[in-house]
Parts: sequence; C-alpha cells; structure tokens
Amino acid sequence: MFETVREDLRATLDEIRAAGLHKPERVIGTPQSAAVAVTAGGAPGEVLNFCANNYLGLADHPEVVAAAKDALDRWGYGMASVRFICGTQEVHKELEARLSSFLGQEDTILYSSCFDANGGVFETLLGAEDAVISDALNHASIIDGIRLSKARRFRYANRDMAELEARLKEATEGGARRKLIVTDGVFSMDGYVAPLAEICDLAERYDAMVMVDDSHAVGFVGPGGRGTPELHGVMDRVDIITGTLGKALGGASGGYVAARAEIVELLRQRSRPYLFSNSLAPVIAAASLKVLDLLESAGDLREHLAANTALFRTKMTEAGFEILPGDHAIAPVMIGDAAKAARMAELLLERGVYVIGFSYPVVPMGAARIRVQLSAAHSTADVERAVAAFTDARAALEGEDA
Repeated sequence: MFETVREDLRATLDEIRAAGLHKPERVIGTPQSAAVAVTAGGAPGEVLNFCANNYLGLADHPEVVAAAKDALDRWGYGMASVRFICGTQEVHKELEARLSSFLGQEDTILYSSCFDANGGVFETLLGAEDAVISDALNHASIIDGIRLSKARRFRYANRDMAELEARLKEATEGGARRKLIVTDGVFSMDGYVAPLAEICDLAERYDAMVMVDDSHAVGFVGPGGRGTPELHGVMDRVDIITGTLGKALGGASGGYVAARAEIVELLRQRSRPYLFSNSLAPVIAAASLKVLDLLESAGDLREHLAANTALFRTKMTEAGFEILPGDHAIAPVMIGDAAKAARMAELLLERGVYVIGFSYPVVPMGAARIRVQLSAAHSTADVERAVAAFTDARAALEGEDA
C-alpha cells in the first residue's frame, strides 16, 4: 500500500520543484548573527544574514547567553511536564508578570510557540453564537486557530477599514454575542502595519474586542519597543496581544498571550495547546527576562535598526528595485516570478548574502519576492554590501535569461 502512497508523494514533490516552489533548508554552522557560516548549498563560507527575525541582534548577545547558562544550573534543562501538573517554576511566573507590565496588559500566559498561542485563543473564547472578523493577510497560525473555533467567520481585505465595518455590521445584525477583530500588528510578508487606531475606533463603535498578533513588532516598534499598540497609542484599547519570544526577543522559541485577566485565566483552564504541551523550557524563560532588561536601554539598537532599514530601502529604490512601501525592517524586494525569485536568492548566496525567495502559497501567485530583514546587528557596510550584491545578482540573472 505504501509504495502507491510513496509514488503519489514523489509526484507531488516533483510538481513543487518544477513550479519553482521548493524550499531548501540551508545548514548553518555558527550561532545566529549578522554573519553566519552556511555549511552546504553553494555558499562561500561566511555570509551576511538578511533573512532572520533577529531584529535587535540579541540572538547571540553575550548577556543573554550568560543568563541562559546560569539558568541551566539553577532551573535545569526541561520541565518534563505541563504547567498545571508540575511544570510551573518561579521563572515562568516572573516572565509572565514582566511581559504583562511591558505590554501594558493585566496578565500573560506562556505557550511553547506563538503558533500555539494563536491556536489556543479562538476555540476557548468563542462559541457558535460568536463572530471573529479577521484580516485577509493574517498569519497562518491565526487562520488555523480560527478554524478550530465554532464561531462565525468573517474576513476583510488587508487593512480595509470600510470592509471591516461592513463585516462588523453583518456580525452585529446576525446577532453575534461576542465579536472579536483579529489582525497582525505587522504583516510578515509585506512589512505593512495594521491601522490599530481605526480598528479600535470601529471595535468600540460595534462593541467588539480587538486581538493583535504583534510577533514582528514587539521589542523594536514603538518608542519603547512595546509594539504596534504603543506605536498607535492604543495600548489600553487592545484586549488581547499575542506574540513570540522567537524573533526580536532573543530569537529562541516560545509564545504568549497578554490580555485582560479574565481572558488569561480562562485560557489557563481550557486552552488545549497550553494544557497539553510541555512548559516552556526554563532556560528560555530566564534568558527572555534578560532580554526584557536589555530592552529598557535598547533605544540605540532600535535607532540603528531604523537607520539600517531606511538606508537599505533608499539604496535599493535608487538602484531600480521595487520594494513594498513602508519603514518596517521587513523590506520585500518584489520579483514576481517564483522561479526567478528562487534563482535570485541562489545568486545572492553565491555573492555572500543569505536571503530567501518567497512564493506561493506563502504569498499570492505571481507576487514572489525576496524578503529582506534588517537587523541592528548589521553595520552600514553590511547594508551597502547587500545592495551591491542585489545589483550584481540581478545583472547575472538577466544574463542567464538573455
């Protein structure tokens, strides 16, 4: 029986490769940093890394690494249990309290990933008599989480406030008991920022709650790095914030829901990914506390990241590349064709710049791109070298097509 299945799977994989949609995994032989050693795949040894979520450069920060080492001695390696049995240590509670304070929320609950956090919210809070209204470009974890819920589902076009209001009217007229608007704070494939002030205005007008996945913002967006609610001045108007410890906050793993106290308490009682997953490793919790310490004086890192982002976007535009507008550290270089985006990424790796081409189904068909992610760990020279590599790789690609 399995031989037939194997043939079908191989045929599917062949189709993925033929369409230029295959996603190879590079092997890195060094810690995550501005420059990494790619040990296979045609890379020339050490390359500049422009595809990590390491926005503040904290993934290999010596104080974070030291905190992790100390935590191993104090707290051990793993909990071997879920939270409500015997998987809660003081370090978990301390991190939850610190995140609540940092994000301006009443309480926080930790998950093993933000994917799990988003997967655990909707089924717990919403029933068949409720409605969830979701931005069309929300992350896959939000989409999957909504699918687990029995709530009525509404979708509005990306950042389209007129359509959001129409969906809210629909949900209200349909007699929805609870209405929850959910949006990414920053849309990861485009670098666009959600208009949270307008979303909160509509939520208050139609008596809805607001949930924001701020994974690509917390740590470096907003004056204090508290994310898009701080950026838009709505920290006290957002009901639920989900996020990750695996991007700007040290880059390891783990997620959280920061929200009203009653929401968090109900999640502790009924959220399946929380109840049935091992506790976050104590070493990650302890290192994340050190990251939060560092964020209190990370203004220079945020400023350097903003300068790197502005420089890259300006230089690439001047060189004739199409970059989606904005000022976020996610800078998508639009290619269009999936195969060309994949080949462009290969040519850039050969030139010492590690980036990834994104294509369908991660982005819409015909909208393939190379998503460049700037970091505070990059120097000005690193950014200029990346622009030069893009220019050279484009010339090489055009030569291959000629």
